[in-house]
Amino acid sequence: MTLTSFQPPKRLLMGPGPSDVHDRVLAAMGRTTIGHLDPEFIRLMDQIKAHLRAVFFTDNDLTMPISGPATAGQEATIVNLLEPGDKVVVCVNGVFGGRLAEMARRAGAEVTTVDQDWGRAVDPEALRAELKRVGPVKLVAFVHAETSTGALSDGETLAKIAHEAGAMVLMDTVTSLAGVPVRIDDWGIDACYSGTQKCLSCPPGLSPVTFSKRAQDVMNERQAPVQSWFLDLSLLTGYWSGGAQRAYHHTAPVNALYGLHESLVMILEEGLESVWARHRRCHEGLVAGLEAMGLTMAVPAAERVPELNAVRVPEGVDEAGVRRRLLEDHGIEIGAGLGPLAGKIWRIGLMGQSSRPENVARCLAALETVLQQSGYQVRPGEATAAAEAVAG
Repeated sequence: MTLTSFQPPKRLLMGPGPSDVHDRVLAAMGRTTIGHLDPEFIRLMDQIKAHLRAVFFTDNDLTMPISGPATAGQEATIVNLLEPGDKVVVCVNGVFGGRLAEMARRAGAEVTTVDQDWGRAVDPEALRAELKRVGPVKLVAFVHAETSTGALSDGETLAKIAHEAGAMVLMDTVTSLAGVPVRIDDWGIDACYSGTQKCLSCPPGLSPVTFSKRAQDVMNERQAPVQSWFLDLSLLTGYWSGGAQRAYHHTAPVNALYGLHESLVMILEEGLESVWARHRRCHEGLVAGLEAMGLTMAVPAAERVPELNAVRVPEGVDEAGVRRRLLEDHGIEIGAGLGPLAGKIWRIGLMGQSSRPENVARCLAALETVLQQSGYQVRPGEATAAAEAVAG
């Protein structure tokens, strides 16, 4: 057997995640490993918390990255906030709303769902009606930007309706954080989780979370122990919020946290409003180019999240074959549909470092070529010209 090092191929990541990672972040992750209780590493941890608060637009002290992918952050919020018998309403308009509901059930909660068509934002009035029907509940949970469809819901309005009913609010921002405005304090969000591999443009493996004072009080007053030892925030906070003397909990992924710190520095250097505008501009260019090819979007314009674009597959075109040729012939990754949308849509991501006008142009040009090879009629160059006219 010949032993060789792995050399990954060069890809342009324009799927639903991960996104491209900047060389600055990769270089940061390659720096010397130090101990996870080293005073200098503790200083870095505090900087990461401060930067995350800025990106989340919150003053919550309990703001930190969970060691694990976004799913770990999702589960951490659920198992810390809920106890067996708690009543929960979960808004489901795609895969990840369904996952929230399933996690709540496994935590022993009594779950009611507000079901929406896939590809549509959550209807605030449907939530209001369901809360009126079921009576008092402990928690309302929803996905801000549903990764399986690219639908963006009105987080501020949903949170207001939940609070009017006396419920806490849990919001998924895995795809939305640093791509569109997320304002935890202004919207009254009690608990929120995200992921590093989308608009933060950091490798997967960490999940930023934040909890309001109200949520912390609920966790402090719970009667049953948290079902997960590793995700028990009463233990994790001793490591992440323990001042100069940190209580050992687990060996943190030191170099991954170097990368998260650098990605947050880059976002704050650019400025969040500039980052949001860049995502919006690239989205508008991509949509103009796709429509110039005769393709249609799966989500209404007013309900689209700019960083995740669901595109209907034309009749007679091999959905998987197009994705395969884009990857093999052009080095571009886009995503497939999930659940009832499998085989019916492509998901094109414009997340973080991947959200650049030159990447939009490259993706459109490659898609034109591959669609022509599939027998779909396009006019070469028209899509990229339409995108450039909109996004520059």
